Amino acid sequence: MVISAEPDALEVDPAQVALLIIDMQRDFLEPGGFGESLGNDVSRLAAAVPPCRAVLDAARRAGLLVVHTREGHRPDLSDAPRAKVERGAPALRIGAQGPMGRILIRGEPGHDIVPALAPAPGEPVIDKPDKGAFYQTDLDLVLKNRGIDTLLVCGVTTEVCVNTTVREANDRGYRCVVLADGCASYFPAFHEAGLAMIKAQGGIFGWVSTSEAVLTALAGRPPRAAALQAAEMVS
Repeated sequence: MVISAEPDALEVDPAQVALLIIDMQRDFLEPGGFGESLGNDVSRLAAAVPPCRAVLDAARRAGLLVVHTREGHRPDLSDAPRAKVERGAPALRIGAQGPMGRILIRGEPGHDIVPALAPAPGEPVIDKPDKGAFYQTDLDLVLKNRGIDTLLVCGVTTEVCVNTTVREANDRGYRCVVLADGCASYFPAFHEAGLAMIKAQGGIFGWVSTSEAVLTALAGRPPRAAALQAAEMVS
């Protein structure tokens, strides 16, 4: 199938494609969570949920591998580096009691994925201790065991965990197609800059597309450019 994207369209084998949904967690996206307690407008992140859900449903229908990630730490913080734990106000640091349980601690309510994007039985959930989904996880093994070479990437935030994961994936030889409307940031300028860096210089880290383009490709319809060209040939 062919996915319309920037800097150019990408032809992929659906059998080698996985959908990677990054850190769509309650603490980041929901009112009353950790993200909002820091003064952020969580509605900017919540806007990515419907596009993610549409692609998730389509990926499941198409039989694609779906992988979810969550950022969080062990309750004793033994996997959390000091530089990360000591960042920010003491009352809002990792492990502190937050509106949805202890902040970024595995098993706490805020650590879980939002209900609209909840993993289905059998879908791998990668619990990662930092920004990148490949760092100290078995994600690479999960993907290689399924013969995956291309990732459809969505999630939050664009400039942090999404960008870090895409760069890690690029270094490991994976092709990444980032869905612009399926990603989000608390800072719109960071979102735009994060996408621009991925597709710059001929796609130095990957491709940028949209949920609509991926839905079109998964449904077997020609991309918009191909459809226009076909119409011109007929006329």
